[in-house]
Amino acid sequence: MGDDRGMTIRLPALSLDPHDPFPPADAALRHPDGLLAMGGDLAPARLLNAYRHGIFPWYSDEQPILWWCPDPRTVFQTDGVRLPSRFRRWLRRSDWVVRADTAFAQVIEACATTPRAGQRGTWITPDMRAAYEQMHRLGHCHSIEVFDGERLVGGLYGVVVGRMFFGESMFSAESGGSRVALTALAHRLREWGWPLLDAQVENDHLLSLGAELWSRERFLAAVTELTALPEPAVGWTQRFGTIAVAGLAPARRG
Repeated sequence: MGDDRGMTIRLPALSLDPHDPFPPADAALRHPDGLLAMGGDLAPARLLNAYRHGIFPWYSDEQPILWWCPDPRTVFQTDGVRLPSRFRRWLRRSDWVVRADTAFAQVIEACATTPRAGQRGTWITPDMRAAYEQMHRLGHCHSIEVFDGERLVGGLYGVVVGRMFFGESMFSAESGGSRVALTALAHRLREWGWPLLDAQVENDHLLSLGAELWSRERFLAAVTELTALPEPAVGWTQRFGTIAVAGLAPARRG
């Protein structure tokens, strides 16, 4: 395949056996950062194997399936989400609520179709949507949903393996919707004793909210430990419950 500079890139090609192992993460390219392999499929067994090794798929319609493990990795510590003081004041007055797994299809559709500044189209292809909807039905993929009354105003979705949440995408239909979803998720994960939330690739918005850049080595060590821990077999709708957004505003740090 070629990169955006016209150079030829040789990548390991995965077979159609969903149990085909991935190359070691340290074999990933530096340019483009983290590109590790191509091909294969999006079967649940392959996706779960990928996330257990800190690898995720990211590609466009005209490309083969591409698998990534960037260095550094963008992560949130679940006690480290930061919100501007003006936004915290707004939270205290808000009557929005947050739930989990009650509108998964709507969340992934919104993530795929909501326009984003500086982007044309989406990487959430129909095949990707079908794959994560199947993962959701199997209990491996979850949505966090922000409601204003009955209207969905923001959300995110991601994959869970063990006690590690791998964030995939988020959206806002109203200003602040994705920030509220992220804050509520981090709040609940922190209560459960889950220390990390994977955000994959850095951008200014994530960094402004407290995301950190970890070396791939440090990230993968944490993933190996956390994905090996058992997760309670309780549905996320029940376990997550309903969070009143007004209660999420953190106290000012002294």
